[in-house]
Amino acid sequence: MDQVTAILLTAVTAVENAPVAEKVPWDNVSSLLLTPQGAYHLGIGLAAIGAGIGLGLAVGKAMEAIGRQPEASGKIQTAMIIGCALIEALAIYALISPGFSFLFK
Repeated sequence: MDQVTAILLTAVTAVENAPVAEKVPWDNVSSLLLTPQGAYHLGIGLAAIGAGIGLGLAVGKAMEAIGRQPEASGKIQTAMIIGCALIEALAIYALISPGFSFLFK
């Protein structure tokens, strides 16, 4: 128990002594989102959310179809995996592309 307390105290001390980041004024946030780069990041974030919803719906409907017709499970599963791979490609693109946009400013 003493080790846990020491670790927690160390963490709290580190947080208290950490440098404070410069605060961004709220009127500046809207102007940042209206730049092409801000709109790009917002769009990619929405694409990632859409990919997650799409994957959930696709897998759910495939499971329903397999439940209704178990004999066709091979064909349904193949189509589901191909569709999920295409949806997942968009999610991976959304994860990686903001890093590339900072490299090629």
